[in-house]
Amino acid sequence: MPIRYSYNEIRRMTRDFSNKLGAGGFGSVFKGKLRSGHPVAVKLLDGLKANEHNFIAEVATIGRIHHVTVANLVGFCVERSKQVLVYDFMPNGSLDKIIFGNENKTVLRWQTMLDIVLGVARGIEYLHQGCDMLS
Repeated sequence: MPIRYSYNEIRRMTRDFSNKLGAGGFGSVFKGKLRSGHPVAVKLLDGLKANEHNFIAEVATIGRIHHVTVANLVGFCVERSKQVLVYDFMPNGSLDKIIFGNENKTVLRWQTMLDIVLGVARGIEYLHQGCDMLS
């Protein structure tokens, strides 16, 4: 199960949200580090109106999903209006930036692109068809 962190712990692990990795429709993502030294990606959710009970239920569901192509949820925070998700850090960055980014400086071979596409497809299939949630 994912670990529940306080907002102060989230601020400490991200050094007050000092290293922004990106932003999307649901919020901004920051690089952080757990006390163990394990790097994490911390997603600070914006504008979600889910109540605490529903948010924690969603976190419990996401936290039981384990697949090689799906980032693991490490923890979460829900305090007042703050909702945060803490994921394993992916050192190679965002897949969409590698594939679709205009400033992309990485040239991928066709075989590598095929391997990525098949991996994404397997992850999606797992989530929609055979998602074995650990008890």
